[in-house]
Amino acid sequence: MSRPLRIQYPGAWYHVMNRGSRSNAVFLRNQDYKAFIDILKESAELWKVNIAAYCLMSNHYHLLIQTPEANLSRSMRHINGVYTQRFNKMHGSDGPLFRGRYKSILIDADSYLLEVVRYIHRNPLRAGIARSIGAYPWSSHHGYLSEAKDWAWLYKDFIFSLFASHRDVAKTEYVRFISQGDREELNRFYFQQKGSSVLGTDGFITWLKGNFSADKRDREIPEAKLLLPDVDTIKKSVCSVYGVGESQMQASRRGTANEPRNMAIYLTRYLRGDSLADIGREFGIARYSSVSSAVERMKKELSRDPHINERMERIKTIVSKSQEQT
Repeated sequence: MSRPLRIQYPGAWYHVMNRGSRSNAVFLRNQDYKAFIDILKESAELWKVNIAAYCLMSNHYHLLIQTPEANLSRSMRHINGVYTQRFNKMHGSDGPLFRGRYKSILIDADSYLLEVVRYIHRNPLRAGIARSIGAYPWSSHHGYLSEAKDWAWLYKDFIFSLFASHRDVAKTEYVRFISQGDREELNRFYFQQKGSSVLGTDGFITWLKGNFSADKRDREIPEAKLLLPDVDTIKKSVCSVYGVGESQMQASRRGTANEPRNMAIYLTRYLRGDSLADIGREFGIARYSSVSSAVERMKKELSRDPHINERMERIKTIVSKSQEQT
């Protein structure tokens, strides 16, 4: 049986779900939940996706994601793959963790976005594992109630804007809305034995058919990647800020850190979202694990050295100006 077409376009919203293999638990202890949430934060930054809601249950998860760059498949491959690696490492296990390909439902945001936020946050209530939404610790509901900077990565401001323009009023309306039960229409949709991959009005579905039918599929694929800075621009910007030539920036010496090179590698990953293998080919690195190490090394340096952070911001400014001129 052929897989259903994943419709991807800039700005699309999805309700994404996945379960453990054979319905086994994918979260065994608190550290597992925290590790998954850390990966969500990383993915929001790395792949430029907007994560507006999540709920992590013991053997499955729910996410509400918007993809400004039409990259759901790539970002989900990162989320599922990296979490599987970290889970296996923490538990001394091996092999696939999830049952396979994640399920994604394309959302008609104009009609159902708030309904899906509520559906996701009310999962612990429907499962009978919490007496109130606030009593369950592993959902983004707590982020909607908190003003702490730790929740700045959560794409809640847009959701609040759908309730009211004033923040306090919006939060009050959110709490009122979320305390109400799910609409019966939505429950029927999710409990269908063979659920649809689209949650939307007839008008939304007609629009999809008109723009993403089989004969239009190839030419309708977004080319968001073309809007990203090319690797040469990143390299030249790094060389400019560090005052080195490209040959010096590219040089690799065993046992000696080359900050400009690591910065260029990190920004290629951060600004473009290129795969480790592609970055390796670009910088002459045979093993993708070495690329990953360079990215992690720079990430740590950025977290503890404000001077390196300052250099990175100058590089990003140059790259941005170069993009404006093209």
